[in-house]
Amino acid sequence: MTAPDFERIRPIETANRGQSLRRQIYQDLREKLRHGEIGVDEKLVDVDIAKAAGVSRMPVREALLQLTIEGHLVGTTRGFALPNLTDEDVANIFEVRKLLEPRAVANATYDLDDAGLQRLRAAVELTREAVAKGDSEALSEANIMFRETWIAALRNRRLAATILRFADQAHVVRRDTLGKPDTQQVVLDGMTSLLDAFERRDAMAAHDRMVAFVHEAETSYFGGHYAAKQDKQPGDPSDE
Repeated sequence: MTAPDFERIRPIETANRGQSLRRQIYQDLREKLRHGEIGVDEKLVDVDIAKAAGVSRMPVREALLQLTIEGHLVGTTRGFALPNLTDEDVANIFEVRKLLEPRAVANATYDLDDAGLQRLRAAVELTREAVAKGDSEALSEANIMFRETWIAALRNRRLAATILRFADQAHVVRRDTLGKPDTQQVVLDGMTSLLDAFERRDAMAAHDRMVAFVHEAETSYFGGHYAAKQDKQPGDPSDE
């Protein structure tokens, strides 16, 4: 069992005045989860994090409990860890995305300003470069940049927060699929089509393209997931 690296957690002394310790620790851990810096075999122990941040244990534990309530982590006998998502869990996440994201992205076509639009263009260009190189890590970063940009533009902050919550949980799924060339192309095509809708301020097109995008992502995930299961041989250690 490996231990996560907490070096990127900012010293609490650098926090803005008025920002609670719990909130800063929560945000730092959320970023690490979002960017795939915590592996499925790693444990998050409040004492270790508190020592790295130079704070007491209590605000760290509160941040970990909040992440657990939101579904980003699960409690274990030796700390907290990423959830082991079942097929049903993943299907439920995709269902939530299909219900929320098409309407939200349609709203974002009106809410997005020119700076946001430029950032979307940059994200698509980074995605194109990542796909050409087969760089799944760079592709993941560009995908996060694209999603966070249009979600940040939403005036309905409760809707934005809800989508981000499930987007972060879905990162576990994306991490398992973004290394596949077919999936990489699906991501590039989806982002390119959404960018076109944003540039034309076409809410209907953005809605329909997000529906197709999420459907393609779901098909890609489960197609590869079931194929991998069929490829396993009896006695495979990964089945134990």
